[in-house]
Amino acid sequence: MARGVWREVVGPEPFPIPPYSRDWGETGPREVLAEGARRMMIEVEPAAAGPGTLVLFRMKPRAIAKHVGILTGRDSFLHAYERLGVIEEPLTAAWRRRIAFAFLFPAKV
Repeated sequence: MARGVWREVVGPEPFPIPPYSRDWGETGPREVLAEGARRMMIEVEPAAAGPGTLVLFRMKPRAIAKHVGILTGRDSFLHAYERLGVIEEPLTAAWRRRIAFAFLFPAKV
C-alpha cells in the first residue's frame, strides 16, 4: 500500500518510526519496539496475556525483541513469516518462552 494511501486510512504516524534491522540476534541497550508499543498500548505481564494481546518475541537470548504476534487463544497466535505470510499456529512452549513483552490495545473512545 502506498504510504500516502495508508495515511488517508489511519491518519499520520503518531511519532517517528526508528530504523529497523532484520537481524533477530541484534543486541543493544534499548528495546525500541517495546518502547514504541508502550507509547500507544497498555503493557501487561506476559503470563497474564490472553486472546487479542499483542506479544513481542525475543528470538535469541539477550537479543532485542523484534518479532510480533497477536494471541488468538490461550494456546495459539497469529504472526508473519517473510516467505509464508501471516499464519496462525500453536503457541508452543518454545514460542511461549520467547515472549518478552505483552500489550493490550486501548479501548476506543
